[in-house]
Amino acid sequence: MNCPRPIVCLAPIPASPSLRNPRILLVGQHQPNLLRSLDGWPRRRGKPGAFVARFIDQHSALKGLPDNSFELAVIQAPSAQDAHEVIAHAVRIARQGLITLR
Repeated sequence: MNCPRPIVCLAPIPASPSLRNPRILLVGQHQPNLLRSLDGWPRRRGKPGAFVARFIDQHSALKGLPDNSFELAVIQAPSAQDAHEVIAHAVRIARQGLITLR
């Protein structure tokens, strides 16, 4: 069974219940599009929440980030040659991820 448009829930999995501002990594050249993918972020207890965002232009910069340092990573689709490496780093550094199309 194929699902061409999977349902994606962008609720971050916090590192601890006391974490109020989830850390989000946005990787790609066009930062406004990456921010738009966070539009409609689920609110906690009906209130808007803040988050800490970090932007990275190049996929190669993922190598230097520590393990489990982000709750969510939003990454522009890498090239076919780099996809395996980028996904491996995304799984290592973030608890959840979203790969957007260009």
